[in-house]
Amino acid sequence: MTYTQAALIGVAATIALDLFVLRTRLLTKRLFWTAYAIVVFFQLVTNGILTGRNIVTYDPTVITGMRIVFAPVEDLLFGFALVVQTLSWWVWWGRRRPV
Repeated sequence: MTYTQAALIGVAATIALDLFVLRTRLLTKRLFWTAYAIVVFFQLVTNGILTGRNIVTYDPTVITGMRIVFAPVEDLLFGFALVVQTLSWWVWWGRRRPV
């Protein structure tokens, strides 16, 4: 499995988890997308430093080669999945905490 395939599976699973399994529906909320814009900005800065200076390199045979700034698109997909899952689980567990 390539990094690209794993990233796409991660995003699809995360969307299904948010919308259909946990039903937190964060992806339908404007507040989430505003917060995510801030997160992705800093992800691009950090990724730009790490990949732009060749601190982190990728095997070109397992990624698409498409980049935003210096970040491989797969890193942005994985970052999206990580942020959404963290927040979805947080909201889901928060709704179930004893009062």
